[in-house]
Amino acid sequence: MMLDPVRAAEIAANLAEVRRRMATAAERSGRHPEDVRLVAVSKTYPLADIAAALAAGQHDFGENRLEELWPKVAAAQTEGLEAIRWHMIGTIQSRKTGDAVGPLALIHAVDRVKIAQRLSRDARTAGCVLDVLLEVNVSGEASKHGFTPADLLEAAADLLALPGIRIHGLMTMAPFEAVPEATRPVFRALRQLRDELATRFPHGDWCELSMGMTNDFEIAIEEGATIVRIGSAIFGARNG
Repeated sequence: MMLDPVRAAEIAANLAEVRRRMATAAERSGRHPEDVRLVAVSKTYPLADIAAALAAGQHDFGENRLEELWPKVAAAQTEGLEAIRWHMIGTIQSRKTGDAVGPLALIHAVDRVKIAQRLSRDARTAGCVLDVLLEVNVSGEASKHGFTPADLLEAAADLLALPGIRIHGLMTMAPFEAVPEATRPVFRALRQLRDELATRFPHGDWCELSMGMTNDFEIAIEEGATIVRIGSAIFGARNG
């Protein structure tokens, strides 16, 4: 695989700027920059772009469709890019939970009890345990997936007992706002929900908050994000 040196330099510069902004947001809120992990959202971008980002020190990459994820995983292994940590950041259909079992760093968008149960079953069948986050529809938008906060509080005990998954925290998607500051209440509400879950269910691991994308990641970091998912600020505008 040949890397275009101009494109590689562009991606490296974009990554450096995103990391600078992440660090500034963390410091502004009294946090350490290393406490926030960057997942580069590589959906629709070619493997050459991913390789360029990897060469610039980026190791975590997120895909939102299993049909695109696994061919990239296989191609990356063929190209010797074993240092990549793959994240599944899109929702998973109930009929495809078996396809989500594999070498993933984290599944971000377990959006209902049925999906959690099926992932647990399929992971057990495969002899493994999947690391997951629970997606919460904090904004209440009809177009968004996820538990309502009330439903998650009710289901948490049963979800924590599922043997084939390990829950590590929560994920949300804020509405796209022309003024990013308008997303702050959504991110704050997710952090407050995480804190309530940690109090009610202290045996669970609630350490991760996956929230914030290109438009609003600085606000998310100020409100406690431990993972931000950024694509276009690194790779440029998508064609699809």
